[in-house]
Amino acid sequence: MVGKTISHYRILEKLGGGGMGVVYKAEDTKLGRTVALKVLPPERVADPNRKRRFVQEARAASALNHPNIITIYDIDEAEGVHYIAMEYVAGKTLDRLIARHGLRVNEALKCAVQMAAGRLSPGPPRAALLRRNLPTQIVHKHPTRLSRVLKKRCCSAGL
Repeated sequence: MVGKTISHYRILEKLGGGGMGVVYKAEDTKLGRTVALKVLPPERVADPNRKRRFVQEARAASALNHPNIITIYDIDEAEGVHYIAMEYVAGKTLDRLIARHGLRVNEALKCAVQMAAGRLSPGPPRAALLRRNLPTQIVHKHPTRLSRVLKKRCCSAGL
């Protein structure tokens, strides 16, 4: 995928992957900005439940507006590739930061307070119920914002 263009997003590098898709660093060629592009793999597109959950994830995250939660820019399909374009946040994921250096108590508390603030942020009532945050989905960015939650997985109650 690296080097390929999906719609108006040029794939620059692979950032990671998980159960729901693969995330790439990409350039939005229309707006001239760097984005994170989450792509639903072709084998998962065939599964209507996975495709529904992919769309549900984008809708739920886009309903939230908080400085510690990434912004969703777009969800679409181009040439059979389903994707979510979202804010790119440079930094180290929390799991990598902890594994390499550990966290002092005061750093851990700063992260915890910011993550809790993100979880308790105002938004649509249904989107306030959150299922999980994994250390691979939290980026440590110093000094302006300590952490950004990369993905909010909402409970499936009505979303």
